[in-house]
Amino acid sequence: MSSDIILQAEKLSIQFKGFWAVKDVDLNIRRGTIHALIGPNGAGKTTCFNLLTKFLIPTSGKIHFDGQDITRKGPAEIAQLGMVRSFQISAVFPSLSVLENVTIALQRNRGNSFDFWKRDTSLRALNPRAEELLEEVGLTSYRNHLANELSYGRKRALEIATTLALEPKMMLLDEPMAGMAVEDIDRITELIRRVSKGRTILMVEHNLSVVATLSDQITVLARGQVLAEGDYATVSANPQVLEAYMGTAHA
Repeated sequence: MSSDIILQAEKLSIQFKGFWAVKDVDLNIRRGTIHALIGPNGAGKTTCFNLLTKFLIPTSGKIHFDGQDITRKGPAEIAQLGMVRSFQISAVFPSLSVLENVTIALQRNRGNSFDFWKRDTSLRALNPRAEELLEEVGLTSYRNHLANELSYGRKRALEIATTLALEPKMMLLDEPMAGMAVEDIDRITELIRRVSKGRTILMVEHNLSVVATLSDQITVLARGQVLAEGDYATVSANPQVLEAYMGTAHA
């Protein structure tokens, strides 16, 4: 495994009752890049994403992250190694403030138990870093708002802030633009571009405009297998991709 590859999958496969949902997928994600995983409905994107993030165990194949074999490790173990994912469904504490959500995420780096039952003075030492993260994602003016008062797009920004609080080596984003209005898509696209500096991002995303704008490299799946790989110009000109993905998207 080359030192510039942070995540590698070799012949990654999973079978459900005789059906190969993902079969012989090879992936090489380079450090410091944004890599998109795309494909038509039923292509195996989500299943592959869940295999990489250890929410599913492969039938066969290997996964290496940052030089370590993580094939049989669980989600909590790989999070400790620095690989952190988001979900399509909003995952914030709705009744806590924006600042409190980030502060809770920051506790993970202290290496001890969470302090829900202690006086809030014990958490104030984390506030300066929490404020920095809120500034990074453009939520400083919302610091005292309850999370459930935020728009959908700003909740996504808050999720990114809590992910950054874990100091990940790699962020895995599951359809970050799903359900967003146009103005939110533009805001979160720019946010992902901004926070990607010095980080590695793998994302599953249906919005091809976002993929074209953000991605350094794209892997196209179809029927559970890799159909094409390359930058956007390369894959968008591939006749098989046009038939299997672009044609479906514009049908």
